[in-house]
Parts: sequence; structure tokens; C-alpha cells
Amino acid sequence: MASGNVPNQHDPTPDPQYLPIAEHGLIGDLRTVALVGSNGTIDWYCCPRFDAPSVFAALLDARRGGCFELTVDVPARTKQFYIPDTNVLITRFFAAEGLGEIQDFMPIVDDSREADRHRLIRRVVCVRGKLQFRARVAPRFGYATQPHTVRLEADGATFTSGSLSLELTASVPVTSDGTDVRAEFTITEGETAVFALDRVGDGLPAAPSVLTEADELFEATARYWRRWLSASRYRGRWRETVHRSALTLKLLTYAPTGAIIAAPTTSLPEQIGGERNWDYRYVWIRDAAFCLNALLRMGFTAEADAFMDFLTEHIAHRDCTDCGPFQAMYGIDGRTDLPERPLDHLEGYRGSAPVRVGNAAATQLQLDIYGALIDSVYLYDKWSKPIYSARWDQVNVAVNWVCEHWDQPDEGVWETRGERHNFLYSRVMCWVAIQRAMRMAEERGLPADISSWRAARDAIYLQIMQRYWSCERHAFVQRSGDDVLDASVLMMSLARFVSPTDPKWLSTLEALGEDLVSDSLMYRYDPTASPDGIRGDEGTFSICSFWYVEALARAGHADEARLAFEKMLTYANHLGLYAEQIGLTGEQLGNFPQAFTHLGLISAAFTLDQALG
Repeated sequence: MASGNVPNQHDPTPDPQYLPIAEHGLIGDLRTVALVGSNGTIDWYCCPRFDAPSVFAALLDARRGGCFELTVDVPARTKQFYIPDTNVLITRFFAAEGLGEIQDFMPIVDDSREADRHRLIRRVVCVRGKLQFRARVAPRFGYATQPHTVRLEADGATFTSGSLSLELTASVPVTSDGTDVRAEFTITEGETAVFALDRVGDGLPAAPSVLTEADELFEATARYWRRWLSASRYRGRWRETVHRSALTLKLLTYAPTGAIIAAPTTSLPEQIGGERNWDYRYVWIRDAAFCLNALLRMGFTAEADAFMDFLTEHIAHRDCTDCGPFQAMYGIDGRTDLPERPLDHLEGYRGSAPVRVGNAAATQLQLDIYGALIDSVYLYDKWSKPIYSARWDQVNVAVNWVCEHWDQPDEGVWETRGERHNFLYSRVMCWVAIQRAMRMAEERGLPADISSWRAARDAIYLQIMQRYWSCERHAFVQRSGDDVLDASVLMMSLARFVSPTDPKWLSTLEALGEDLVSDSLMYRYDPTASPDGIRGDEGTFSICSFWYVEALARAGHADEARLAFEKMLTYANHLGLYAEQIGLTGEQLGNFPQAFTHLGLISAAFTLDQALG
């Protein structure tokens, strides 16, 4: 990247109250998740679903947010890993007195009433020697706004708030100070202790005893994940890395509807101390469609079926001439109203306020979503099963609208909060929407106004070639009328709008590398040259880095692409997980883990494997 094009980030001295974003693992039950720190503390958990108010939110306010602390009571170093091919997380403590571990998991069950329990199990094992542990369960309901009571039971305690009740079951004695529950216990080699947190009330039957079932639930959960992953068709060079990304994408699916969320967190900052903090616990049509493509490519057709059902059963067409038949994003149940508001009582991760819930981007016009969506429908029709007539009706409505409205400004893929612009990426994806729909119609003999579609498709192509090529930059640019480069133009090659070896494209790729790439890491764009209506800087955008790898591979630069890919892998956390962005010194920034990044990794790995032969 040319010096001075993108402002440097300032990363203040780390706050010891907050673990780095990357120092977390993820567990879940396909309805919600918990983030477990490498120190053994759960500091993010929403119940009963991804977008519910938090129970533990120390990640966003170390003092007020609430947490489930579980750690050894002596100095120790820690390591974290997943049991291979599963989402069962192990946190190990290495101390002078011995070696212990916490096994964290959420059982996956098919019965809806059992699933509504959202059981979170923490099994403590002394592997060697003798260790003293301490636990503190400190829920703070409703984003730390709702008071609660604690009632001690024979084998644990019940936390009750106005909207949610949780039952803690423990195999060791616990005490309470009226707000939190604590335990101190010592176990020797071969001994275990078990903690379980269950949702109770709302007609749920009494929970079966986890104390006698912990071993069985542990094995059953591991079996579930191994059985699911066994369907993978990926046999390439980066099997473990790709499979971890697939397991992460699966954790971000909401089983009751088939929705796929963008990330399980809200307001983790893109710049420490900045205001680029957003709630990602929703379904972006773009992100979910790309996730579907990655999962389909790997052979996970059940997830594709579920997402198609989500579109058909939970997403209704809008009768809105100006704003289009689809929103850019939805709730996990298909709801359209996602009002954005700040939680001013929370300080934000390392003081990065505001903390936001809801997302105003739901009301934006983002023309590119139609290309992502219809491309996923096309691939589903090609790789999974022929689409149903009702889904083809949806495609027709969407494509007809795109043909009439593609030539207008919008907020674009990066969801700018300033004025609308004529973005190249939006045009390219409108072209994709029409072109993929034409293929389906012609290959399947489906009814469509092909002549009108073809006219619109060709008009888009010609406009892009005439208005979005900069003779000064020798590159395709972000929007008409300026010379700003944007990583999203990489989709021109990835979506097969342009040949990956076209001279104009190779010149664009070179310009992007010079202007936006820093040692394999790619910035989205230069916010000083292209103001986006939001103050502050940001890190490199990880999916763009994987797009760059894929574009290099397609352009015939396989060795360069492989080096960039291997460098990107070094920025993953200790478990192979990625946040949205990478900061100046390699720290992960933004919501975590991010589906967009992991699907980009999967796609780049497939393309690079093919290019390397």
C-alpha cells in the first residue's frame, strides 16, 4: 500500500480488564452462542437466542456486563483448543501444582423443548496433580439493566429476572451474596466438577440432572459435530483450517428458521476507542447468501435447504417500488424492524462507545444484495436440487425490479452512512443477478422476460466499462466520477463479470495491490479519499484479503496468491477464528467471529487448491 493513503490506527495500551478480542473461543447450540476467554471466563452470552439481550456482557463492560468466571486459584498459563472436528472447547491450565482443564460445550438436541433450555455445560477436570479452582457466576440480565434475585438450591442456584430465569446446577457447594454465586473447590487427578446453566420457566419441564449425564452429553455433542463435518467434500491442502471455518459458519446458523447471522456479537470496535461499533447478530442477505455458497461448495446441502426455506417462509416481498422487494438485512425470525439504539450505560470494549443494539442499515438501499442472493439460488439449483416454483416466482420479482432500478445511487456494500453514490460493486452485482437468473431460465426452461433481462444486463455492462474505468489510475474505481480504489471491485473477477486475465483487470489488480494492500492485508478503501459518513479509522478488512488471494490465483499468480493466503492464516487466533478486521499490529478488530471472513477463507482455499493443481 502506498504510504499515507490510509491513516494509521492508534491502539492504546491494552486494558488488563479486557482480553484481546482474539483471545476467545466459541461454543453454541445452533440457537445462541457463548464466547469463552482463554482465561476460562465466559464474557459474552445471550439467551435464549443470538439477538436476545445479554446475560454475560463483560466483553462490552468489564465492571457492569456480567460474566461466568471459572479458573484455577493459583498462577497458571493457559492454552485453548477444540476437540478435533468439533465445537467442544478445551481450556487448559498449567500450574506448578498440576494440570487442569475446562471442557465447555452446549449440547445439540433435536427436541424443540429441550433445545429451548439452551444448556451450557462447563466440566472441570484435574488431569495431573491437585488444583484449587474458583468460580463466580454473575449474570446481568437485559444488557445489565434488569435486577435479579438469587435462590440457593440443594445443588446450585436459580437466578430470576423480569424476563428470564436461569438455573445453575453444580456438583460442588456454592454460596451467594444476593447477586452472584461463588464456589471454591479442590480436585485431584482424575476428579471432575460440573457446572451447568439452564434456562427455566416458560413451561419447560424440569431439567434432567446434568451431574449424572455430563459424560454422555459430552460424548454426544462431540459425535454430533464429527458426524456433521463428515459430509464435507473438501480434500485440499488446508483441510483443518477450512473445516474450522465450516464449523464456525454452522455455529452461526439459527436452526429454527435456517437463518445465518453475520456474527454473534455487537459493538466490538473496528478501531479501539472509535465509534465504528455495530450490531451484527442479524441476517444480512448478502453475507448469508455467500455463506450458503461456501457451505454448498463443501457439500452441506441441508444448510442450503434450510436457508432457502427461510427465504420462502420467513421473508415476505415488500411492495415498495423505490426500496425493492428485499431489505438488506432481517432478524433471525424474518422480522424487518431492527431499530438501532445506543446502550449508554455500557462503556464498550476497552472504552469503545457507543454500544449499539439493532442496526439502522436495515433501512438502507443496497442494490448488491440481489446479485448475492440470486447467485446463491443459482448455485443451489445447480448443486443441490432444482428450485421450487414459489422460489422462481421470488427470483422473477427480484430480477424484474433490478432491471428497472439498477441505475441509481445506493449506500452500497460497505453501508455508508453519508449520501448515496453510484457504486461499481452495486452495478456488478445487479449484472450478476440478471445473468444468473437468465442462466436458470434458459437451462430449466423457466418462464422469464429474457429479452428485457438481456437488455438490462448489457446496459449495466456497457455503463461499467464506459464510466467506471479510470484512465488516470488504469483501474476500475469505486464509483463513477472519481478515482478512488475499492477492494470490492475484486468481485468483477470473482463473479466472472470480467476475464481474470483481461489487461484492464490485471492493471486494476496491480493498482489495488499498490494502493490498498499491506503485506497481504487489504483495506476496503481509503476513508479520507472516500468519506463514508462515520468518524475514525479502521483496520484491514479480512474478507477483502481473501478476495485478493482468490483474484491473484484466478489471474495466474498462484505462487503470489499462496504466499498471501499463508500470511493471512497467521492472523487467525489460536483456534483458527477471525474477527472482521486486522489492526496495525496484527490484532483482531470488529465483531467476532465473522461469517463473511470465514466464507472468504473457504472460497479462497478452493480456488487456490485448483490453481496450484
